[in-house]
Amino acid sequence: MAAVKVPTVVLPNASGEVSMPVIGMGSAPDFTCKKDAKEAIVEAVRQGYRHFDTATAYGSEQALGEALKEAIQLGLVTRQDLFVTSKLWVTHNLPHLVLPALRKSLE
Repeated sequence: MAAVKVPTVVLPNASGEVSMPVIGMGSAPDFTCKKDAKEAIVEAVRQGYRHFDTATAYGSEQALGEALKEAIQLGLVTRQDLFVTSKLWVTHNLPHLVLPALRKSLE
């Protein structure tokens, strides 16, 4: 079967521009089993996904990070090929809460 060409959006970054796939895999709270979540994410990388969406409120950020690390170690993808998008939850949108929420998300 031929690979599907996923539309991208061009974003500026420190070294110029980067094209991010506009279609990504969500990691909503349905991933209650960490092992299943990791397996699904690694398989998504095998199938060509390069964009993953999450949020601290979903409780899936750790599993996503571990799965992407595994995919990189397996040689399926490089870090430069991956995009992880997240959301600042409404309960953390006060100025003094933004940076702590961001740091927690990046752990």
